[in-house]
Amino acid sequence: MSQLTEREILAALSKVNDPELHRDLVSLNMVQNVRISGGDVKLRIDLTTPACPLKGKIQGDVEAALRAVPGVNAVDIEWGAQVRHGQRQDKGVNFIPGVKNVILVGAGKGGVGKSTVALNLAVALQKEGAKVGLLDADFYGPSVPIMTGVHGKPVSKDGRTLEPMDAHGLKVMSIGFLVEPDQAMVWRGPMLHSAITQLLRDVNWGELDYLVLDLPPGTGDVPLSLAQIVKAAGVVLVSTPQDVALADVVKAKAMFDRVSVPVLGIVENMTEFVCPHCQQSTPIFSNGGAGRAAEAMGIPLLGQIPLDLAIRIGGDKGAPVTAEYPDSKQAEAFRAMARNIAGRVSVHTHQVKLPVFNLG
Repeated sequence: MSQLTEREILAALSKVNDPELHRDLVSLNMVQNVRISGGDVKLRIDLTTPACPLKGKIQGDVEAALRAVPGVNAVDIEWGAQVRHGQRQDKGVNFIPGVKNVILVGAGKGGVGKSTVALNLAVALQKEGAKVGLLDADFYGPSVPIMTGVHGKPVSKDGRTLEPMDAHGLKVMSIGFLVEPDQAMVWRGPMLHSAITQLLRDVNWGELDYLVLDLPPGTGDVPLSLAQIVKAAGVVLVSTPQDVALADVVKAKAMFDRVSVPVLGIVENMTEFVCPHCQQSTPIFSNGGAGRAAEAMGIPLLGQIPLDLAIRIGGDKGAPVTAEYPDSKQAEAFRAMARNIAGRVSVHTHQVKLPVFNLG
C-alpha cells in the first residue's frame, strides 16, 4: 500500500464545501497543518467564525471525505477560527481599523427589547470564543450602563483616545458613561454625527472580531450617519410577534436597503411566555408573526427569544442571562441566535461587495 500524502488529503477536502459559503474548504484556506502518520490523519480546520452554526455538518463532511480515501484509518480534527475582516477603507481612512466586523442591532419601534438582544448577542459571541465590543449608540435612551452593571467614567491613557469599559468579557462604550444620568440629550443631526464618529474613532477598541452597535429605534439620524461612516457587516432587526411591531420592521428594512446596509435577518423577541410553575407556553404577542414577515421579505428568522423573568431580571441588575446563567435554556436561545448571526456575517464578508452609500 502506498503511503498517504498531503496532496491526497487536500484533494479529498477540495470536494467538501462550507455549507454557507458554498465554496470548498481548501480554496477558502480553512484547511491547515495536515499531519499524516501511517493511516492516521490530523489537521486543523479554521472556521470563519468561532460561533459557526454548522460546525457539526462540516465535521461530518470532512470525516466522511477523508475516510473515503484509501489508507485512512483515523481522522483527528483540531478546530480554530479566523474571522475575516469586513471593514472598508475609504480614501485611506478607517475609523476603527482593529475591528473586523460591525453588527448593527436595530428596531422599527421602541419597547421590543432591542438593547436586551444586542447585549446578549455580544456576550453570546464572546462565550463562543470571539473578541467582542458593544457600543451603545442609542443616544436618547442609553440603557447599556444599567444592563451591564458598569459604573464610572472612561479614562484616557494617552490623552487622545478613551479606554472602553470592561463588562462580562466585553469592551463597552456608551454615551451614558459620559453624561450625567439625568441629563437629557437634545442633539440634532450634526451633533449626533460628530458624537458617533468620536465613539467609533476615538475609543481604543483594540482588536475585535465583532463590534455590536445598539441603535436607537426607528429610522432617524443615527442609522443614516453610521451608513456614511462604516461599512457594517449587516443589521439585525428586532421585533415582537405583534403586527404593529412587524409593520415597523418592514419600514426599517426598507431604510437599510436604501442605504446599502445588508439586513442579516429578524430576531423575534418575547416569542412566548413560559410559566415557571406549570411550564405552559402562552404566545402573549400573537404567534409566528416574525417568521411570516421574514419569509415575506426574503430574509432569515435568526432566533426566537422567550419572554422570560430571568432575562428581565438580568438586564435590570446588570447581569445578562448569557453571562449569569450560560447553560440555561434562555441563554441557549441567545447562543443559537448568535451562531446564526455570525454565520450570516461570514456569508456577507466573503461573498457580498457592498456599495458605499453617500448621503452627500
